[in-house]
Amino acid sequence: MRKVAIIGTGHTDFGFNSPKTGLELFCDAATEAMAEANVQSKDIQALYCGNGLSDFSEGQIMIQSYIADSLGCRNIPATRFEAACSSATVAIRDAYMWVASGFYDIVLVGGTEKATAMGTALATRTFAMGTDARYEFPAGLTFPGFFGLLANLYASKYNVPFERLRRQMSLVSVQSHSYGVNNPHAQFKKEITVDKVEKAFMVASPLTLLDCCPFSDGAAALVIASEEKAKELCDTPIYIAGVGQASSGMLSSQYKDIPRLKARDISVKQAYDMAGVGPQDIDVCELHDCFSIASIIAAESLGFAEFGKGGQLWENEETRIGGKIPINISGGLKSKGHPIGATGASQTVEIVKQLRGELTSQKRQVEGAKVGLVDTLGGDGIICNLILKKEEK
Repeated sequence: MRKVAIIGTGHTDFGFNSPKTGLELFCDAATEAMAEANVQSKDIQALYCGNGLSDFSEGQIMIQSYIADSLGCRNIPATRFEAACSSATVAIRDAYMWVASGFYDIVLVGGTEKATAMGTALATRTFAMGTDARYEFPAGLTFPGFFGLLANLYASKYNVPFERLRRQMSLVSVQSHSYGVNNPHAQFKKEITVDKVEKAFMVASPLTLLDCCPFSDGAAALVIASEEKAKELCDTPIYIAGVGQASSGMLSSQYKDIPRLKARDISVKQAYDMAGVGPQDIDVCELHDCFSIASIIAAESLGFAEFGKGGQLWENEETRIGGKIPINISGGLKSKGHPIGATGASQTVEIVKQLRGELTSQKRQVEGAKVGLVDTLGGDGIICNLILKKEEK
């Protein structure tokens, strides 16, 4: 297997009711990534696009083919990846494998989504397609309900006083907004308080509106290349050192493990082992905080805290810049936004920029970061992890 690097990144603003189509959003991000990578359309050998809901939000399937054509990458293999919220991360993992194998030298990969066009009711229904459609959705399960149940189960299983867990969850949201306010691409650039989180509209007990990430429109893209091409084209390649992916059955089939998601344990171990690192080696992490409780649960399976003690990371400010493990310095899904098919690519772009040291002007730079972790959850159990490394010259 060859070494593979990311040599270009692109990212649109995330927001509500974009006037652009999902195709146009992807092309904006891709054009930026290609310019940064010093490549042209003729250099791209394949295109991989993460996209979850364009069938419903825009009446558009085959979006990947039209993206390739619009970018001038005519007749190349173009593939759409659907893995709910982890669609783009799964696409990056596959792109990595194709380049590592020697089949391709340069691949364009990313994700796009135009979710807000559906409105809250239809978006909630389509998002729920990431749960079991035969038994669990008809029983009333949606993702706010899913994570509300996990929060209650977490407090019970680990004997965490509910009032303490409630405050820990609030601190997750407060921190995300404190960094998102400095991210020019973030959907919400406004700080919030613990009091505001806890007094916000109740969505699914104990989750209030400010525990929940938004629906978003946006795109992100990356150019990945073989080590040989990367050194030829780029002064600051960031290497994909480890990848992992695992899946789960429906939520009810996971009863022996939840609130812990066993697929995450498996996926991140694959990535750690492949990269030759452990949790203690990670300098910065972008994890899947679709709901505040999801951050706490994820941090534990990623190895940053003992099970039942993840919330203490936020209590002790160990997840902030300068702390033990800076988490979601982008603002996370909560503040930056969550365009389903683009989220994993956005997380990866953020880690690349952290490892390049490009975020000082935004007051979001983790100084000296050399190893970063991406964690994306799709639906109720597809997990994909990436470990990126900056190599010294």
